Order: sequence, then structure tokens, then C-alpha cells
Amino acid sequence: MNRITQLFNIQYPVIQAGMIWASGYKLASAVSNAGGLGIIGAGSMYPEVLREHIQKCKKATDKPFAVNVPMLYPDIEKIMDIIVEEGVKIMFTSAGNPKTWTAFLKEKGITVVHVVSSVRFALKAQEAGVDAVVAEGFEAGGHNGREETTTFTLIPMVKEQLQVPLIAAGGIATGRGMLAAMILGADGVQIGSRFAASVESSSHENFKRAIVAAKDGDTHVTLKELAPVRLIKNKFFNDVMELYTKSPTVDDLKALLGRARAKKGMFEGDLEEGELEIGQIAGLIHDIKPAAQILHEIIADFEQAKKETAGL
Repeated sequence: MNRITQLFNIQYPVIQAGMIWASGYKLASAVSNAGGLGIIGAGSMYPEVLREHIQKCKKATDKPFAVNVPMLYPDIEKIMDIIVEEGVKIMFTSAGNPKTWTAFLKEKGITVVHVVSSVRFALKAQEAGVDAVVAEGFEAGGHNGREETTTFTLIPMVKEQLQVPLIAAGGIATGRGMLAAMILGADGVQIGSRFAASVESSSHENFKRAIVAAKDGDTHVTLKELAPVRLIKNKFFNDVMELYTKSPTVDDLKALLGRARAKKGMFEGDLEEGELEIGQIAGLIHDIKPAAQILHEIIADFEQAKKETAGL
């Protein structure tokens, strides 16, 4: 037992990240049943769709699970009401000020974790009263911090000043990566990309195969003027790069991005025009497996790595 397994009442200090178009109830319940903490990603769900996923997750597992909510979500009040009504016990918040909802959630007896990309925001989250912090490095897929601080440097810097439990995220897909993060000061890890390429992930099979096919250097952070996002290079990415040669305005970038670009790529499987959000660690992901098998292999690799490094 450590601070994360105690906080969430789980077997392993491994959290499956809340990911748009990838982490519905099937993935969350599979990870929770295997001993980790599964998370339903609310960012790509209408309120009533989220309610349905929460209800199905409660039927699929009797283990703890969480919901992740980007606080810039347009129907945030409805989402929070549903979370309370459905008795969700653990919330991960991101993309916003943790002060906005932390007190409300904790008054309802909900454990609150906030995702940050810097020491400054980690301390603000702690001041807001969160129970733990996820510090996510620049290697991570999807929307990223503007600080561009990598996991290897971010974790020890946050650990140096933080008192609440610390969860490392960004570029972690193996037990050895998990061990490295914990040696640097993390109490647990949050893993996204590896679970995106799982059988239970709600993403399209085309996207899953694109993750497996990705090599080092195949992902890139772009659209920093809007919200920095790491994605696989494809036709859409090349169109963005072409537009940048013309000194585009923010409106020009918004026009090219359009609406539902991530849904088109990750959920509908359009590998040319879709936004394929994934982390740099995709280059180390070579197959699509059941989530439970992925988790158990990570733990086995973690234990083996501990034995190998014991005498160093």
C-alpha cells in the first residue's frame, strides 16, 4: 500500500487516464476490475451520455472508478450535477481553475484530483484543497501544457514542493517507466496512450492501429495559438503546417480546425482528415491487448525492473 492505493482503495498505483473518444465505461471498468483506477473521460460526452456510462460502469465493476471532467466543458453544471446524483466517489478535473469546483465536490464527499503541467499550477491545486495532483509532462498526448516541461524534469520539481500525493503522467506505458516516475518522486502513475490501444478502448480500430504503427518522431505538438495538442502527423497535420507558412491568424487556424476534428479521427477512424491525439510513447506501443493484460504486464515489468535495479 502507498498513498495512492490508500487514497483510491485500489490494488496498484496505476490510473488509466480520462481520454476523449477512448475511455468509456468498458475501458474504465476493465482497468478497475484488474486492480487499477479506471476513468471515464467526460470531455467527449453529452451530459446524458455520461450518465449512461456511469450507470453502466457501476454495473460492470464493484471496484472504485473515477470521472475526468475538463472544467471548460460548456455544460459543466449539468455534468457536476450528474456526478453527484450518480454517486461518483472520485473526480479528476483538468483544463481550468481547481478552485471553481473543488470545494463543491469535497462537500459531497468526493475525492478530487487535478491535472497540471507546472509546479505553479500544482501548488494552486493544493491550495484549492485537492486530494492529489497529476503532473503531466510534455510527452503526453492530446492537449498539453504551454510550459513544455517534460515528465522527467517536472515530477521531481513538483515533488520538491508538494505535500499531497503526486501522480506522474506523460510518456509512461511500461513498468520501467512507472518505476522511473516513482523513483523521481511520484506516488503513482497515470497512463493514457497505452490504454488507448486496448481492446476495450472506445476509439476506432483505425486509430488503434495508427497508434501501433507510430514510431519515434511521428507525433508533434501544434496549434499552440489555440490549445497545444500532440497528435500523429497525417494529412490534417500537414495542412496545419502548410497554413503556418502563410502566417495565419487565430481565426485562420480555427477555420482549418473546424468542429469535431478529434471525433473524426479517433472515434470515426478518418486517418487523413482527423485529429489523432496520442503521446510520444506511441513508439513503444506494438500491439492492441485487453486492458487487464496491459495492466498486469505493466505491474510485472515494474516488479522485474525493481529486482534488476536493487543492487545499483
